[in-house]
Amino acid sequence: MAQKKYLQAKLTQFLREDRIQLWKPPYTDENKEVGLALKDLAKKYSDRLACCENEVENIIEEIRCKAIERGTGNEHYRTTGIATIEVFLPPRLRKDKKSLLETRLHITGRDLRSKIAETFGFQENYIKIVINKKQLQLGKTLEEQGVTHNVKAMVLELRQSEEDVRRDFQVEEEDQNEAELKERRIQRTKRGLEILAERAEMVDPETMPYLDIANQTGRSIKIPPAERKALMLAMGYHEKGRAFLKRKEYGIALPCLLDADKYFCECKELLDTVDNYAVLQLDIVWCYFRLEQLECLDDAEKKLNLAQKCFKNCYGENHQRLVHIKGNCGKEKVLFLRLYLLQGIRNYHSGNGEEARDYLNKARELFKELYIDPSKVHNLLQLGFTAQEARLGLRACDGNVDHAATHISNRREELAQIRREEKEKRRRRLENVNALKGMGYSTHAAKQALHQARGNLDDALKILLSNPHMWWLQDSDPENNSRQASPSQESINQLVYMGFDTVVAEAALRLFGGNVQLAAQTLAHHGGSLPPDLQFSGEDSSSTPSTSPSDSAGTSSASTDEDMETEAVNEILEDIPEHEEDYLDSTLEDEEVIIAEYLSYVESVKSATQDN
Repeated sequence: MAQKKYLQAKLTQFLREDRIQLWKPPYTDENKEVGLALKDLAKKYSDRLACCENEVENIIEEIRCKAIERGTGNEHYRTTGIATIEVFLPPRLRKDKKSLLETRLHITGRDLRSKIAETFGFQENYIKIVINKKQLQLGKTLEEQGVTHNVKAMVLELRQSEEDVRRDFQVEEEDQNEAELKERRIQRTKRGLEILAERAEMVDPETMPYLDIANQTGRSIKIPPAERKALMLAMGYHEKGRAFLKRKEYGIALPCLLDADKYFCECKELLDTVDNYAVLQLDIVWCYFRLEQLECLDDAEKKLNLAQKCFKNCYGENHQRLVHIKGNCGKEKVLFLRLYLLQGIRNYHSGNGEEARDYLNKARELFKELYIDPSKVHNLLQLGFTAQEARLGLRACDGNVDHAATHISNRREELAQIRREEKEKRRRRLENVNALKGMGYSTHAAKQALHQARGNLDDALKILLSNPHMWWLQDSDPENNSRQASPSQESINQLVYMGFDTVVAEAALRLFGGNVQLAAQTLAHHGGSLPPDLQFSGEDSSSTPSTSPSDSAGTSSASTDEDMETEAVNEILEDIPEHEEDYLDSTLEDEEVIIAEYLSYVESVKSATQDN
């Protein structure tokens, strides 16, 4: 298959260079049938490529037929408005002939999915459609999603098996259950990440430290609130996609990776400063390649160039910045191996044999450098290190076992020290939260104020006093949210003794659930009266019952929703790797096989050229 793609790309190059239009005479007659001149053309190009003449003739005929189909489709679209979509099917259903589908562009994504399922024999609910590197949205029209005439659509099947559709009912039912399970997993992934991103700003890091975003040394970094949610969604989808990649579930991995790409693009200022985005570009191209759909990714070259540029910005020229930060660059070379490998594959598929050979040889040299002797890994395992730590340590230390052991131990201690420092920061933050709670403010309001004040307790208190509306940020515990309908006379007398009007004192106490300290602070800060926004809130609250029949009736469903949310979040957390350099760890087994395979292809091209 790869060799045929190379021939197709090479012949297309020749046709462009020679300015040959296959859809016109003498290569196509008036009935759009093949002309005699095509055989002479095939002979000329087969001699030039040192390939079988029949094979070259068949490929040129395919190119000619596709050109005629495109011309016919263009004319049909101009006169009728009916567009042609080129559908790329999963490998088990793929044929040599391109799969074309005609449709109007005002239909919805759901209608197109139904049409594809009916035409090619899929079960509608168990496929996803990717167009222009985005998942097809079922509720929007094709026009709204930028779908145009002659666009490429890739079908992702949520089945794991690539065998022919089996007739046995029981087995078919099992397949359906598997597909339903995968679809539920995808939806839970989306919901879990949304929950984590929504709660990120208000969650207590002491209890949920996995929400921290850290730099290359492992220290937490501050992200602007406007970008934090998008960045968390991007990184979350990327980690989930990588987890599916590790399990070789490429059809489920790709939607997660494409969603990650979408959210990363909302953090443009950060893209040149972190390597996450570059790694994501590699993962997307790798996923398309493993799905055998690289031709669907029109901008594969752009993505790989973007990754290379991003690595250069993050790591510095010749990795100087990386060496300055980490002391070495051995582990990151794994990323460059995959980059060179994918660049080699893309060039080969584009008919650029020489460029492909150069990149593949670069990848092979890096593989030799990064190859790890299994006995060295075993020695480090005997010392109590994990296999992942062993691989990363050996690559960081050029394969020296003693140096690797020292490197791993030092890194463990560095991370332990960072965790102790971060824990101390969280302890101080918790103390400040408790201090504000002791003044009568809710936990939620205290956290919000401290966040705005960058952890400064005095500034947080000023923010609370200047923004009374923040006091309505209530905790999730209903017991902490109850308001006192009729404050005690003793509390009213306390405020009156401080010099406040009786009516105002009673209104303030009712507003703050009988909390004398909060009521006194508010009245003192606002010159003895309640600000207008709190007066309105107080009147509204006094006329609204604290509970209603629907509240208790909804308790069961709310509990169920909470359980489902917990399940979704836990499923996300299961796939977040414990080791911060997990993305740099690879056995390189797949890469070794693919490098050898594609080098054999380019060497055969070189040999044929030399013989010619």
